[in-house]
Amino acid sequence: MLQKTEKDRILILGGSGFIGHSLYRELQSFFDVHATYCSQSRTFLENQVFHQFDMTKESVMPILNFVQPSVIIGALKGNIQGEPEVYREVSEYISQHPGSRLLFISSAEVFDAKFTHPNYENDIPLSTTAEGKCKITIEKLLLKKIPHKVAILRLPLILGINSQEIFHLCQCIRHQAAFEVFPNLVISANTIDKICLQIHYIINQSLTGIYHLSSNDMIHHDELFKEITQKLSSDSPVFKNVYTSNDDRYKAILPRFNRLPKSFEITIDEVIKASSLNEEIVTVD
Repeated sequence: MLQKTEKDRILILGGSGFIGHSLYRELQSFFDVHATYCSQSRTFLENQVFHQFDMTKESVMPILNFVQPSVIIGALKGNIQGEPEVYREVSEYISQHPGSRLLFISSAEVFDAKFTHPNYENDIPLSTTAEGKCKITIEKLLLKKIPHKVAILRLPLILGINSQEIFHLCQCIRHQAAFEVFPNLVISANTIDKICLQIHYIINQSLTGIYHLSSNDMIHHDELFKEITQKLSSDSPVFKNVYTSNDDRYKAILPRFNRLPKSFEITIDEVIKASSLNEEIVTVD
């Protein structure tokens, strides 16, 4: 059971994004939570615990020194050139503040060049994409600079009724439009709600190391979205099959060495169920 505590002040870097803002909503009742945002949204301008930060133009150190967080959650997106410098400054701050630590939200993209099997926490990352290479650079930096004060949280495909993928699927169902699926791609997945609970647990338990916050099992990409569609609506989008190879390719991360308690784990069946609860959003006229 997650309990309210006054112990930690949390700073979410990237608190206006999908993951960051979901974490803010999950954690704000339990901790003193601050967050950064980059846009000029009036919603965040009027919120005193949201701090404007543009990583392409400024240092994050003034915000760190002002907020004085004991837990920093790195959920930045949008500028892979600027991200490594931000986390270099974060690692410096943590090195100078013994009671502080970092949760860095990474991605399955760190394994996008290793597609013959699923990947586990101890596997060596290898990527050919800009995003994957950036995440690997940051992971290596943090493991070198603050190895005992960082939790690296690699995420798979994120679903759930409020996720971008499910919203897009619902729109395609509603308008009978094309929705791309990859029949030869084997993936793992999670929901944003479960990820928030998992990260909340990791904060409470002061866990460090590498975690794959993913389902315990896998499914073909096309099967996943076809099963979700069947539960959402009697209608269907136009499924467009995209083949990238003749054989199965894996874009799946699985937990093995650093597993959370059973109540914080998730299966593909549970992901499907959680992604198909709100039938109103796909009602077709």
